[in-house]
Amino acid sequence: MAEGSSKSTYNHFKKCLEDSLGSAFEWETQLIVAYNEEYLDQVKFDKLEDKILQLQKMIGAFIDKLDD
Repeated sequence: MAEGSSKSTYNHFKKCLEDSLGSAFEWETQLIVAYNEEYLDQVKFDKLEDKILQLQKMIGAFIDKLDD
């Protein structure tokens, strides 16, 4: 997102935000894999997943506000 803030056009900035959202979903997938492979216990998984979901919602809301 920081990289996108320096872009010269709205479309470039929005693309960077969309890339950030995609990265957050990738992070969530890796978290699920780590949990399934028992690298994380349920408590740690739940805490991290909640943070990722919050981040995904914030980025998505930011993108939606740009489209208003």
